[in-house]
Amino acid sequence: MLLLFWENCWDSISLYCYDLFLVPTVSSLRMKISFIIFFFFYVLFFNGASATPRLPDHFTKSRSQSTLQRPSGQEFFELRQPLPSDHLTPACTVPILDHYFANTIGSPPVSVPYKPPRHCHAPWSRVVLEVHADCKGEQYDRIAAVWLGGVEILRTSTAEPDEAGIFWNVQKDITRYSSLLKLSNQDLTMMLENIVDDIFTGVYHVQVSLLYYKDKGVTAPADKNLGRELGFRFGSPWIAPTRVVGEAPLSLYEPPADLIVPISNNGDRGFWFRINGESDVRTKRVQIPRNTRRAVIELYVSFHGNDEFWYSNPPNSYIRNNNLTTDRGNGAFREVYVTVDGNFVGSEVPYPVIFTGGINPLFWEPVVAIGAFDLPSYDFELTPFLGLLLDGNTHNFGIGVSYSIPFWLVDANLHLWLDHQSEAVQAKLVSQKSPALTLTSSQKFKRLDGTFELEGSRKGRYVGWVKSSEGNLTTIVSRKLKFRNAIQFRRDGNHKTVEQKIKSKTQVKVLTETRILLSRPFIKWRYPLKIITSTRPGSGQGTNLITTNVTESLGKRFANGNSSIFVYNSQVCGGYMEVKDHSVVSGVSDTTQSFRVRDGSRCFSRVVASTNGKLLSDSSSTSCASSV
Repeated sequence: MLLLFWENCWDSISLYCYDLFLVPTVSSLRMKISFIIFFFFYVLFFNGASATPRLPDHFTKSRSQSTLQRPSGQEFFELRQPLPSDHLTPACTVPILDHYFANTIGSPPVSVPYKPPRHCHAPWSRVVLEVHADCKGEQYDRIAAVWLGGVEILRTSTAEPDEAGIFWNVQKDITRYSSLLKLSNQDLTMMLENIVDDIFTGVYHVQVSLLYYKDKGVTAPADKNLGRELGFRFGSPWIAPTRVVGEAPLSLYEPPADLIVPISNNGDRGFWFRINGESDVRTKRVQIPRNTRRAVIELYVSFHGNDEFWYSNPPNSYIRNNNLTTDRGNGAFREVYVTVDGNFVGSEVPYPVIFTGGINPLFWEPVVAIGAFDLPSYDFELTPFLGLLLDGNTHNFGIGVSYSIPFWLVDANLHLWLDHQSEAVQAKLVSQKSPALTLTSSQKFKRLDGTFELEGSRKGRYVGWVKSSEGNLTTIVSRKLKFRNAIQFRRDGNHKTVEQKIKSKTQVKVLTETRILLSRPFIKWRYPLKIITSTRPGSGQGTNLITTNVTESLGKRFANGNSSIFVYNSQVCGGYMEVKDHSVVSGVSDTTQSFRVRDGSRCFSRVVASTNGKLLSDSSSTSCASSV
């Protein structure tokens, strides 16, 4: 206990401790003894009471000092890869939805009818979904999604507003959903659950539009100045080059699927399924057309409640032995998986998206965290399994989350390519190797301090052939996944370090009957994360001073034949905030982000820096010397 006293003395008020024991006057001895007794009980009760580990948490920030320094009507944004249509003028822009999301908790989603625009008939070269949002007041961030005919086309979250008001725009290429966009008699649906009362006054005003492009040629401008002349947003003069005929496509959805089937809920509370635990597997029965020659399932996922910061959750033994009341446990490993008729067909450890109220909300203004406005989706090639699905019967498609606690929101889209020259194709699953997850753990803790480590891996290989009008083609899918997480608690749990590394690789080979390789697309993901948080008593009554550093990055490579795209997105944040309950009273923040992409001989990079909610610098380049 004396050692604990000394550690907290130096950690909490080191200058006072220094004076206490080194001032040589005898007259102050009584005062010193009284101070020792007082501080001893301070450490035990006040500091100890706050020692329950505060893992990364959620806050609002409208009362913070940084928000008072921002200009009125601040635009928030997420760094993204420029879209092929960014420099083009849409053939038509169709407003679809205009709605104020106020007290929407427990309400059904908002739906509006959709039909293709008469003055802008297909075929389109590109279609872009554009979401504009603005808000004023105090409000938490909220999760949201947009569906078309029950098929999710965007998973997003909101920024946290202030009294001056903010706005942001999200643009996403949704050309992959072209088969849906051509259909009439369906609804476009948006879900954004929000609450408005005397404290949380922010109402989210959202406008959704669709931009249709007829241009067949998409070319890159020669230089940065030309890019500006063409009207690039956020100073982004890079455009993906047009691919020549015969060149390997750099997307699993080129060309778009003929049919998209939602693996989703009934839509009363949004079309997503709510996963409340690791045994909670949500399913939907689907009948696959018998002339399906290829299948890919696209998975959308987000994490909330006690699992919003799943990568920082300690094991249950730590919570139990320390008599903690938190429900944020079950360790730091989560894996989202897909099943067909109960058989495992693929999984992914999701990217740890940090929403704008997470960890330190001052970091995410005006540049939000990676993926916060456009959460990544995950693709699983199911073509080898068509031999089990083309029997004319319905089959069960399931989604689950290993080791999860409440709650996760998941759904999926089943993309199907059809053989239009036949009513049925032949297919067979040749081999299926789905070894169990290898997960090892170690933990060592004493009271609230300790170290917890997890390592996991999984490999899978699936082979199947499909005989259609294109010939007898064999598809071989190989997947590798590696996971590592380390959590350390020090200073009675008030100093926390979380380090996580995730790597995954998926390769799809398509061979002819004579073993000629037709295509070999593969995708690699790599996303490390490090969070350091230190908590001390704040200057005001009932406040805490939280110092936080966040380093996260997302690396992605997609290649097929001689074509490849490299994307690297890195964000470094540092600062502190004084909080009372879940409100930020004041603070200081610095955020730097670097985004780089290379597509063949064309490159784009963009670097931004912000301090205390103000954008200090924003520069971009098309020079490959500064890119990936």
